[in-house]
Amino acid sequence: MAAPAAPPGPGLALGPGLALGPGLEPVLREAVAALGRAGAGEGPAAALGAVRAALAAAGGPAALGERERALFGAFLRSLARAPGAARPEGVWQRCFLEGPPGLVLCVLLEALGSPGPGLDPREVVGVLEQFLQEGRVSALLWEVCQQQAQAACPELQDALLNKIVCLPEHVSNKLQGKNPPVFFPQTYFPLLGGAVLQVLQKISSSLRGGLDCSISFVSHVLGKVCVHGRQKEILGVLVPHLTDLTKSDCIWQRICWRLVECVPDRWMEAVVLGFVQGAPGADVLSRLLGNLVVKNKKAQFVMTQKMLLLQYGHTTAVLQNLLGYLSLDSLRRPVLLRVLQELLETWSSSSAVKHSPAEQQLYISKAILICLSHLKGHEIESCRQELLTSMMEGVKCHLDSSLPQLRRLGMVVAESISLKINTDGPVLKFEYEEDDETRELKSLLVQTPPFCVVPSFPEDDRSEKAGAAVPLVPESNEKPHTAAPVMPDEELDAELDSDDDLTPYDMSEDKELKIKAPVYIRDCIEVLTGSRSEDVDKWEATVKALESLVRKNPAATREVSVELAKILLHLEEKTCIEGFVELRQRAQVAVLTTDPIPVAKYLTSQFYSLNYSLRQRMDILDVLVLAAQELSCPKFHGKTKHSGAQKPCIQLLPGSDSSKDWRRIVDERIKSKTRRFDMGQSHVELASRPNEFNSVAGHFFFPLIQHFDRPLTTFDLLGEDHLVLGRLVHTLAILMYLAVNTVAVTAMGKALLEFVWALRFHTDSYVRQGLLSCISSLLLSVPTERILADMTEELLETQSWLGGRMQWGTSVLFWLVVQSLCGISLIVMAAVMSWRCAPEICVISCRDAALGYLRHKPRAGYGTSNCDCPHRPTTKIPKDSLCPLSLSEHPATHLMKLQEVLSRCLLTPRP
Repeated sequence: MAAPAAPPGPGLALGPGLALGPGLEPVLREAVAALGRAGAGEGPAAALGAVRAALAAAGGPAALGERERALFGAFLRSLARAPGAARPEGVWQRCFLEGPPGLVLCVLLEALGSPGPGLDPREVVGVLEQFLQEGRVSALLWEVCQQQAQAACPELQDALLNKIVCLPEHVSNKLQGKNPPVFFPQTYFPLLGGAVLQVLQKISSSLRGGLDCSISFVSHVLGKVCVHGRQKEILGVLVPHLTDLTKSDCIWQRICWRLVECVPDRWMEAVVLGFVQGAPGADVLSRLLGNLVVKNKKAQFVMTQKMLLLQYGHTTAVLQNLLGYLSLDSLRRPVLLRVLQELLETWSSSSAVKHSPAEQQLYISKAILICLSHLKGHEIESCRQELLTSMMEGVKCHLDSSLPQLRRLGMVVAESISLKINTDGPVLKFEYEEDDETRELKSLLVQTPPFCVVPSFPEDDRSEKAGAAVPLVPESNEKPHTAAPVMPDEELDAELDSDDDLTPYDMSEDKELKIKAPVYIRDCIEVLTGSRSEDVDKWEATVKALESLVRKNPAATREVSVELAKILLHLEEKTCIEGFVELRQRAQVAVLTTDPIPVAKYLTSQFYSLNYSLRQRMDILDVLVLAAQELSCPKFHGKTKHSGAQKPCIQLLPGSDSSKDWRRIVDERIKSKTRRFDMGQSHVELASRPNEFNSVAGHFFFPLIQHFDRPLTTFDLLGEDHLVLGRLVHTLAILMYLAVNTVAVTAMGKALLEFVWALRFHTDSYVRQGLLSCISSLLLSVPTERILADMTEELLETQSWLGGRMQWGTSVLFWLVVQSLCGISLIVMAAVMSWRCAPEICVISCRDAALGYLRHKPRAGYGTSNCDCPHRPTTKIPKDSLCPLSLSEHPATHLMKLQEVLSRCLLTPRP
């Protein structure tokens, strides 16, 4: 609501307009009252004209006292809230542009951000645009500088600082990016830089006139702009002008020094970095910053630590500016020496060489060479020993690196340090292939003039510059790491002449010495557990020979079987030996098959122990499977015999018996001249032997199935380690299949069914596929009568689970009945099990049709195109859609294909 109109004061005549009274204060009060009445007519226009005339008569905004400024602020806020009819076009804008700039900016931004009656945002932005174009920002900065000299309010200055620096953001947020070009950052901040230059000009004039003036607010503006990331825009205007102004004027130099010194520490890094990057040379940087690095701790940290040791993205020109600045004053040269020592410490640190990137190593090497180029003779003498120590340590670390670039960097820096500390004696000289990088590094030893920018020489010019600094070495493809002092030419020629008479040794008959492998098991254990590096060849020979040694000495192996299994489980590859993983696995299998029970107990107990990786746990499963397969498979013995006649041959018979045995002779001749295309199939006489897996199957199987539901700190089968769970499920399925015809197969099958039931709803498809493998292995290994007699309840639960999910549990139960009645084989079982896979695989769809299918033997395989059952389809089915099982394949192949069929049944939804 508008305030009530004040009574007319003395000296004021109210009529068609407001007459100018004796002072500004009454005029402002009457103008506020006139705007509060919000009536259209000549009243508001006359009131605004009276305010402008009274302000000019009072001496302008700079002459206003604290009370008048408060009243003028109230007047501007009333004007911003007044309706459009009370604001004559062209007059109200001048009231804002001619008023105190600080108050004007605050009121305009308040009007821009507060919704309601009054000024439209576009009108406010238009006034702000005129505010910038008429140079009112410099007037604002100068006003605050004068107030700072009189101890003005810091809160008001902070508010003004935020509004000045963030003005483009305020306008863009209100106009949603549709702001005028003058408020673009690339336009506004150069304009702000020009305003700063105008204020610095006024400060220079004030100092020359003997008047006090504060530069602190300008420093704050510069720091806040730079910390907002706009160093390039504002310093791109300031640095060129300040460079010219500080060439021969000491007052301007002091102004620049004070400008940077007054920047708060929280903004100092951005300002210093902007000046170092923007200065055209080290001497210009020295004139602009003075001894800032000595006076300000924050600037010292930025220039000597952060820019040199923590950052490495700056250009070579920036490094030359920075280090040249440190070398141009006697107060700053101790800082340069300290910087060189810290750089050398980092360069010679083995940890830094190993863990820092190559780019940072190159950056530090450039900084070291630039520092060396600025050192004087007496400074080198004072730190000669430190330079020599750092050079020896650093070149060793770099030559030990596996990266050619780092080795070459170490050589170049070591050569440069040696050249500096040994000006009269021999210097280090390495052999390496020169490239652009090494030539640039060598060129940095030549001290560039401080008044110019570091030039970017072309390739030929840089080579000449580098040759002027350090003698070039001949290029070579080989890069040996040895260094030798450079000798005079006469001594070198004499040494070469003396070597001409030497003849090379004849090494054509040299043979590589072969390391003899150990011949005892305990010697293998000693070699594998040793840590001496000179036994690497013997270690490799031991790993390669261990399997055969274990199989040849079963008695000696059983004495140390558990210890050897432990060593092999934790054995790591010392050298790059081909097939190491396979060699270790075969040795583990050999140990396990030689002494199954204790080794199996150890491995299965370690599977659920702490401090093992997932890879080691899966290795244990692989070893158990391979050993079980080897123990369960019979060994083949006997000679191969061929059916049919022997190879034709001609027998010479005695002449006395030729008349009696003529028919035999004729038969032999006929046989000898008869061509035979088939000699008959070979068959092997099998030697029967007991199944070695029979007595140890439980030791392989039951410990693995006991603790799967007990999570450990680093191992959780039912949690995130589902990959190992899938491997475990498949391992149990294989062990179950290999335990066929063993005593423990029934107990194993019952435990496996309980295991499957616990994991039946697992979300991982690999685990579910393993569960199907478990079921199929159980059906193949456990006798049918034992399944129906001892596992009826578990079988019904499994049937309900399978039937409830994919409706093929009936097929499982039906197969058990058929097998018990008819003695059906694995292939017939697989064919019956596959009837539910898809309609195009087999047309049998009911139990009666299945029995009829079994009674009619197919002519070729189990494909429907050759099936004799009465439900054969009328259309011919292509070959690729036949049943995946065939009579002509091995039973083991049928097992794998059966598991594939069962997996598809469970994992693929039936349409």
